[in-house]
Amino acid sequence: MTKKELTRIYVIKSLIEDKMESRDAAEVLNLSERQIKRLKAGVKKEGEVFVIHKNRGRKPKHTIPGEIRDKIVFLARNKYKGVNYTHLAELLREEERITVSQSSVSRILKAKGIKSPKKHRPPKPHRTRERKPQEGLLLQMDASPYEWIPGIKCSLHGAIDDARGNITGLYFCENECLNGYFEVKRQTILKYGLPLSVYVDRHTIFKAPSNSKLTIDDELEGKALAYTQFSRAMQELSVGMVYAYSPQAKGRIERLWETLQDRLVLELRLAGIKSIKEANAFLPGFIKRFNARFAVVPREPQSAYRPLEKDINIDDILCRKEARKASQGSTFSFGGQTYQLSKNNQVVPLPNKAVITVLTSPRFGMRAEYKGGVYQARKTVRPAKVIAKKDRVKRSIKVKDDHPWKNSGVRPNFTYEESDRELVAAIYDPQGWE
Repeated sequence: MTKKELTRIYVIKSLIEDKMESRDAAEVLNLSERQIKRLKAGVKKEGEVFVIHKNRGRKPKHTIPGEIRDKIVFLARNKYKGVNYTHLAELLREEERITVSQSSVSRILKAKGIKSPKKHRPPKPHRTRERKPQEGLLLQMDASPYEWIPGIKCSLHGAIDDARGNITGLYFCENECLNGYFEVKRQTILKYGLPLSVYVDRHTIFKAPSNSKLTIDDELEGKALAYTQFSRAMQELSVGMVYAYSPQAKGRIERLWETLQDRLVLELRLAGIKSIKEANAFLPGFIKRFNARFAVVPREPQSAYRPLEKDINIDDILCRKEARKASQGSTFSFGGQTYQLSKNNQVVPLPNKAVITVLTSPRFGMRAEYKGGVYQARKTVRPAKVIAKKDRVKRSIKVKDDHPWKNSGVRPNFTYEESDRELVAAIYDPQGWE
């Protein structure tokens, strides 16, 4: 018996022997007088065993079978090694068809000495910024370099909606680059629409270094800020840009990286992903599962995303744009090559020094924009300049044997005539001047 049950037996026996009143027994055991009367009657009828709980020694109906417990421990030590308790409970339900709660997983693994790798540290004190009330008002964007794929360190570009906390786009690249952010933005626009603004850091992909050097006098003089390729694309789409001064300012996407470095890395390993291309193909399904698990409901149901206009080709905006001038022959130079504008296999005539905007992207290669129209760029070959060379006949010069040139560079000995000697002496003789 437990100490509590022994105390009850002693008090109830004292009550039966009239050494204590029901009111005092109820106060000592912290029970109602009705429960005291029930215990007194039960002990009189069945004896001391009445105070023992009837389920003691019985196996609960909802207990987890031993073979299931052993399988959970085996999977945690092998296939799902390094997974935290919450994620493991989800994987057991989705992949192994074992439905157990997170608390049960935690209790089973702790009993076997398996700790969760996720460290729960007390949060640092900071001022909490409320979520935006509507989805589409603010989109946080960033990239995280990490060994996402076993043996491959690469950068994951991503975007998360501030109001819902859902991922709107993810894309892998070897390094943090413009193309990665363009792909994330393309995913967001095609699925949700155009957000009102994006929240980014001060990387040179987003903000030109020269912009920070503009003074008030420069602004009063009307000097314009320099655009990067990304900020230029956002300006064309009428999407505002907000620049953060610290990683903590855009903490929502910074915390997303912590979660993905725990969950996504494991799922890529379990899926046998071995290349960046395979990882990018895996991401859409992962995003769908992640949003179903972690997205929240915004305060206002109305979405702030704007639909993309039908006459806008998103590929012609989310690309690099560089200006060039046409030369004679309706050609222009780019990347050390010569091109012509082509439409329906016909060359588009260009006036001399006409301004052409060259569009480049891994999606379509190279195009060119001229007077609002987008054309294909066709490589052309300039005619080689042929310089006529006259036939030159090498003439041999015969030199006499006694010529000074044949004396191996030795200067010939020249002598002065007698008249010359007299002239020199007269020049340097002061008496000869008189």
